[in-house]
Amino acid sequence: MPKVTLYNQTGSQVGDIELSDNVFGIEPNESVLYDAVVMQQASQRQGTHSTKGRSDVRGGGRKPWRQKGTGRARHGTIRSPIWVGGGVTFGPSPRSYGYKMPKKQRRLALRSALSSKVNEENIRVVEGLSLEAPKTKEMKQILAGLTADTKALVVSNDYNDAVALSVRNLPGVKFVTADGVNVLDLLNHEKLIITQDAVKQVEEVLA
Repeated sequence: MPKVTLYNQTGSQVGDIELSDNVFGIEPNESVLYDAVVMQQASQRQGTHSTKGRSDVRGGGRKPWRQKGTGRARHGTIRSPIWVGGGVTFGPSPRSYGYKMPKKQRRLALRSALSSKVNEENIRVVEGLSLEAPKTKEMKQILAGLTADTKALVVSNDYNDAVALSVRNLPGVKFVTADGVNVLDLLNHEKLIITQDAVKQVEEVLA
């Protein structure tokens, strides 16, 4: 079992904690990680692009000139795609780009991302995180004490309003609950700050 240092909120070491081999100690699967990131990024696309086809643009009800005898090319409507102001051929229409990976692959991707944080020594497990009131300055000091004042993902077992609001104003830092941990956030942030209770919750789901 991988063993990491357990910190308190001030950044002092208070002991060690053993992590689950099945969740934090596997060999990261880069292929599945890539697939998970592509899936999340695809799901985040708005897909609101839209164009008008020849049946959507206004006008073009009658044939612009007779079929024969004018010396000009034959046309049936002034809203043909080859005319200025005409409809767009095979243009994009609103759609969803989202899709799903198999459940086992999604869990493998999460375990791979978590294990990579342990391998890179970029995980900080803390006893707990609590603030009396939202204070960005205090949260900045806490992260500095944990040597995680760059890009950090803060994970708690439940939603803490004071912590979430304090984190929100720090560039490069994001707060999520344990059930909201995802591959894209784990890979986008250098450090993982996770509470002891959140570790247990993640292990229960992914073990």
